[in-house]
Amino acid sequence: MKTLLNIIWLLLSGLWLAIGYVIAGIVCCLLVVTIPWGIASFRIASYALWPFGRTTVVRRDAGTGSLLGNVVWIVVAGIWLALAHITTGIALCLTIIGIPLGIANFKLVPVSLTPLGREIVPTDAPFATR
Repeated sequence: MKTLLNIIWLLLSGLWLAIGYVIAGIVCCLLVVTIPWGIASFRIASYALWPFGRTTVVRRDAGTGSLLGNVVWIVVAGIWLALAHITTGIALCLTIIGIPLGIANFKLVPVSLTPLGREIVPTDAPFATR
């Protein structure tokens, strides 16, 4: 079932959202100071491309640097990516088939706002990093 949902997700919204994250990552990597945000953006792009069967967990070893980095990320790219997830989620929820995909989009909003200090893990081991 995860594979079928991922294929439908890829066709309806995953590709476009992943492209948005890749563009944000490229922009962040062009500026040398923001390379950590670029790496986080590429990591989230892979998650946005194929989300079913994986989840995110907050890393306990993330400190003040992640907090400050997330504040900068929200201002630079996070708000726009979160709006893309909300818009796509609403559009997908207009159809019965798209409701699970829309809910998955809404679950990606916190990740798009605060990507630093999170880790992507398989759903069968969400507590592996805690």
